[in-house]
Amino acid sequence: MTEEVFEQAARTYGDAIFRVAYHAVKDRGEAEDVTQTVLLRLYLHKDAFESEDHLKHWLLRVTVNESRKILRSAWRRRTVPLEGWDGPTEDRREEQEVLDAVMSLETKYRLPVYLYYYEGCSVKEIAQILRSNPSTIQTRMQRAREKLKIALADDEKEGNGCVRSQIIS
Repeated sequence: MTEEVFEQAARTYGDAIFRVAYHAVKDRGEAEDVTQTVLLRLYLHKDAFESEDHLKHWLLRVTVNESRKILRSAWRRRTVPLEGWDGPTEDRREEQEVLDAVMSLETKYRLPVYLYYYEGCSVKEIAQILRSNPSTIQTRMQRAREKLKIALADDEKEGNGCVRSQIIS
């Protein structure tokens, strides 16, 4: 891989890699570590990619694998998570509430929802990235939508916003 190709890929996909890692591990520092590891693996990758889609799929697959390594590590199991989440700030309160609701989901629901709605991946692509069956991804997406609908409806009852139609419909 040439330096120019690597730099272009890092600029194009670096933020997406970080966001996917962040949604997987829920820790900014660990997400940065995953991003660095993925980009290092890309730099050392010898084979050419068939297309931009192949490159993106490969990067997301490596990101998910590296995130899972972090989650399985003995060190991670011994640490206590921080109380507050210092995620990216949104200008609009409603978008932040939806993002908070998505972040509160279990990983098996959070990653498919994030990849579908925020990264624009198809169900088939998500299934390949997560090494799962497309019907499993569809089921998890449906269950995640149900959980989000309940969570966001509770927020609405408390006067914290309105129902978010993009994800829960």
